[in-house]
Amino acid sequence: MTANLFDRSELRAARSLLAEGDASDAADVLARAAWSGLTEPGDAVAATLIDAVGATTALGHVVSSATASDVLADSDCTPAELSTLAAGLERWRPRLDRALVLRRIDIAQKLKAHLLLPGSPGWPEALDDLGPHAPLVLWSRGDLSAFAPTHRLALVGARAATGYGEHVTAELAAGVADRGVLVVSGGAFGIDAVGHRAVLGSGGRTVAFLAGGPDRLYPTAHSELLHRIIATPGCAVVTEVPPGTTPTRWRFLQRNRLIAASAGATVIVEAGARSGSLNTAGHAAALGRPLGAVPGPVTSASSAGCHRLLREFAATCVTSAPEVLELLGVGESVPTDLVPGPASRLVTALRERGQQDTDALAQHLGLRVSDTLAILGALLAEAHVQRTDDGRWSSAGP
Repeated sequence: MTANLFDRSELRAARSLLAEGDASDAADVLARAAWSGLTEPGDAVAATLIDAVGATTALGHVVSSATASDVLADSDCTPAELSTLAAGLERWRPRLDRALVLRRIDIAQKLKAHLLLPGSPGWPEALDDLGPHAPLVLWSRGDLSAFAPTHRLALVGARAATGYGEHVTAELAAGVADRGVLVVSGGAFGIDAVGHRAVLGSGGRTVAFLAGGPDRLYPTAHSELLHRIIATPGCAVVTEVPPGTTPTRWRFLQRNRLIAASAGATVIVEAGARSGSLNTAGHAAALGRPLGAVPGPVTSASSAGCHRLLREFAATCVTSAPEVLELLGVGESVPTDLVPGPASRLVTALRERGQQDTDALAQHLGLRVSDTLAILGALLAEAHVQRTDDGRWSSAGP
């Protein structure tokens, strides 16, 4: 039914937003792009209709003057289901704007953004666990393989983070990133931003989920950080709402479900009694995903939410990167040649250059000597490197 809405050039434009090798139908791509603007995130009524008849046919019902009874004429539905769909049609139709959909496609092209559809290459299948509340499509800027790592951690916390919270976040984020774990967060002030920066600094992978459109990098003070994520291999900025969409409070809360669902476990570093990160924790718990919380000083209001998670909601107490890896189910002996970041680069340097002293390795990696020694110590404990009698380092493998 979208044949009367979109011509061939518009279908080609939609197809250009797909990843290379993605054979998704262009009409379905355009229909889902349209649906992402017709609905608010997590609209189960729209998802159920699309699941039943497909995005293209479902959009046709909205464009036409069909009633809920017309749409469900061939199904054995209840009066309540008819009423629910009728309310949905009433919500969606005022938002229908063909020209706006095409402008959004054009903006996405200029941003070099891509559309990810359920089942397409790059789609994070873990989001499917949200059922009818799963996103209809994702607008992504950055590396289309960002969700490829098997192990993913949602790392979130307070916007008004303390120095303690920032320190712990940086340690956890860099520690798990060095073991090949994708760190997912929301790009917000405080804990989110510290986590993203720590991962980038360690050469790992991170994804930031936005509450607004892919052109609305928010908060604006983090525009440089978010652009850095977009430009870094293995990283991406992702949203379920189309270009031009303004971030709002309810969209932030809905965004949190994507952070929790995309990850194998969620860790809250700092959270006050009313912190939005507790909403993310709730989504993780509802999905049955492992939930961890970092304890703080008992006198700190910034950790009151974490302490409540530990006391009342059986969250796992985590205080170090190894404990987070345990929560994720990551083994202790992940091969370093599979790990992006300084550990992998250090081992590669030793294999290619032969024996090196600590200062030379630090200079080669662009790290402080103290950080290089910490990495070497971890690799030595796992027998990936060895130390010579004169204090130099060499690879323990072939």
